Amino acid sequence: MVYARPELLVETDWLAEHLGDPDLRIFDCTTHLIPDPDKTFTVKSGLEDYSAGHIPGAGYLDLQADLSDPDGQFRFTTPGADAFADILGAKGLGDGCRVVLYSTAGMSWATRIWWMLHAFGIENAAILNGGWQKWRAEGRSVSTDPCEYAAANLTVQRRPGMIVGKDAVLAALADDGAVVVNALTRAQHEGTSKTHYGRPGGITGSVCLPALDLLADDNTLLDAEALRGKFDAAEIGMDQKVITYCGGGVAATMDSFALTLLGHADVGIYDNSLSEWANDHSLPMEVKQ
Repeated sequence: MVYARPELLVETDWLAEHLGDPDLRIFDCTTHLIPDPDKTFTVKSGLEDYSAGHIPGAGYLDLQADLSDPDGQFRFTTPGADAFADILGAKGLGDGCRVVLYSTAGMSWATRIWWMLHAFGIENAAILNGGWQKWRAEGRSVSTDPCEYAAANLTVQRRPGMIVGKDAVLAALADDGAVVVNALTRAQHEGTSKTHYGRPGGITGSVCLPALDLLADDNTLLDAEALRGKFDAAEIGMDQKVITYCGGGVAATMDSFALTLLGHADVGIYDNSLSEWANDHSLPMEVKQ
């Protein structure tokens, strides 16, 4: 069994051979979540990691500072199309460029930005399989030089159903042909973890497939057969409409990206996830007994 859309993943050997391609744009997407007893997590930029060393030629994208709505109530809310295009254009991403994304932290930081590109109609983007961890483990070249991509024009058009709000989640919960998927840990989904986003547990009626369960020990995505097995075991069908969620719409994109890689064509993420849902007591949540 092979991935239905293998072009969405780039291997480290391919990237090493193409670093000089003039139309290639590489971006470090690292962000860190630091546990905080008062705020659940504090967000820390990955710019320090980037400055200490990055893949040669790579630029840096700060999810919170660059690619989140500054007027949004929640920390990673997707910005409008014009703001999204302007920021990425200023970073050197233009029409016709090939994009490779990676992170020095969890892969979900890269898949979050990939998903946003996907949702805005940009289909020539890929994830570096194994990310920075695999690149460094293989002893590949590292640079501290700043990015030199020239500003460019980027055309975007937001596609419906890719990034959704709570009303779409409620509709999916009432739809026998849809499934809502929690990408957080099982302990968080079941409500046994001390870490939660306002109320413990998961959205009532949702299933759990943790994002971390989709990775092998070397930080690469599981092969196609193993990935399909994970979704089958969680009773997430390739013929169902799927909406994924987590704490803030980041880990959720790992599940959605993996489904897209397998060829699923009806997948979305709940943008504000439990940061919104858990703090609205009119919305149903449950703790597993």
